[in-house]
Amino acid sequence: MVIPRIVIAGTSSGAGKTTIATGIMAALSNVAAFKVGPDFIDPSYHALATGRPGRNLDAFLSTPELIAPLVRHGSKGADIAVIEGVMGLYDGASGRGELASTAHVAKLLQAPVVLVVNCEAMARSVAAIVHGYRTFDPDVNVAGVILNRVGSSFHADILREALPDIPVLGALHRDANLEVPERHLGLVPVAERAPRARRVIEHLGEAVKQHLDLDALVKLAQAAPELPGDAWAPREETAKVRVAIARGPAFSFHYQENLELLAGAGAELAEFDPLHDEALPEADALILAGGFPEVFGSELSANTALREEIARFDGPILAECGGLLYLAETLDERPMCGVLPVEAHMGDRLTLGYREATSLSDHPVWPAGTTTRGHEFHYSKVSAAGNAWEHQRGREGHVQGNVHASYLHTHWAATPEVADRLVAACG
Repeated sequence: MVIPRIVIAGTSSGAGKTTIATGIMAALSNVAAFKVGPDFIDPSYHALATGRPGRNLDAFLSTPELIAPLVRHGSKGADIAVIEGVMGLYDGASGRGELASTAHVAKLLQAPVVLVVNCEAMARSVAAIVHGYRTFDPDVNVAGVILNRVGSSFHADILREALPDIPVLGALHRDANLEVPERHLGLVPVAERAPRARRVIEHLGEAVKQHLDLDALVKLAQAAPELPGDAWAPREETAKVRVAIARGPAFSFHYQENLELLAGAGAELAEFDPLHDEALPEADALILAGGFPEVFGSELSANTALREEIARFDGPILAECGGLLYLAETLDERPMCGVLPVEAHMGDRLTLGYREATSLSDHPVWPAGTTTRGHEFHYSKVSAAGNAWEHQRGREGHVQGNVHASYLHTHWAATPEVADRLVAACG
C-alpha cells in the first residue's frame, strides 16, 4: 500500500511544529492528519484544517505494532498523510529510550522527516543543530528543514547559506497572527474557540502556501516506500445499545478509534453538551471524557437538572479526568454531580506521564486485575486516592457500582475488548 507520508518534527517543544503542521494540512487538499503522542488538542486543530478526524499515533498506548495499521486505516481515501510529532524529535516515554518518540514513529512508518527549527537569535549555528539531528540516529531520515520565526529575508538568507546539504523547504517569519492561545503545555481546544481557530488556520494555510515549497514537500512524502500490511479496523456490528457521550467545550477529549470501536461493537453514540443540555439523551451507558471542566465550572454547576439526572443514572458510567471532576461532590467549591464522595480542586502542580495500570476493583468494563496502558495530564486533585487503578504513582480513581472514574486516559486500539465489555454491560 503506497501512502505518501511526511513527519513534521521539532527540535523541541515550542519550535512551532503545530503551527507549521496545521498550516501544511490547511494548504494541501485531502490530507489525513495524525499526531504523535497522547495529545487531544492538536488533533482538534488538524480536524478543523482537513475536514477529517484528527488521529493519534502513540507507540506506548497502542503498541509499536499498531502504528502502521492505524495509519493505513486513518489514511483511507486521502492523498497524503501529514504526521505532526511530539516534543523534540527524539523525546519519548521517559526512561524508555526512543519508545513513543517522533523518531520511533517515523522509523516504524519509514517516513521522511521535516525538521522545524526555531531560528530566533540564531544564524550559522543552525547548521550544527541540523547536523546533530540528522546524524544522531542514522535510521531516521531527516530529509528537509523548515526555518521558523525568522526575523527578516536577510536572516533567512544567512540560515539557508549555512544549510547547503539539506533541502530548506521554507522560512516563516515571526508573526503574532500565526500564534494560538496556549494552556497547560498545549493549545486551547478548538471546541472553546472554533470561529477564531478557523480564522487562524486559514491564515496559517495562506502563510504556508506563500513561504513553503509545498511541491518539494509532497515529493518527499511520495518518496516514502510502500507500507505493506493490513489496516487496523473495528468490527461492524448493528447498533443494539445507546451510549451517551459528553461533548462540547468542557468535554472534548476523545480518541477517534475509541468512538469507532464503540460503534463497531454495536453502540449508537448519542452526543450531549453538559453546558447547555438539561437532560441526557436516552441511553444505556454514559461516557464523560476529559477536557477542561474547571474553565466552565460555573456553567456546569448551574445546570442543576442535568447534574441531578446524571446522579440518578444507573447504567455503566466511564469517566476520564475531566469526567472524574464532574462526578465529584464539588469542583473548587462549586456543586457538581455528587456521584462520588470526593471533592476536586485545581492546583498549580502538573501530574503528567504514561502509566501501566492494574484495575483494583470489579467493574463491568474494567474487571479487577485487568491491565492497561494510559496517560495522565492534570493540574487537579481529588480528596481521596480511590480504588480504580494502581500504577507507578500509587492508587487513584474511584469505582462505585457501575461507575468507573479516574485520571487515566486510555486508547483502546490495542484493546478492542474494552468497547465490547461496555456494550455487553448494557444488556
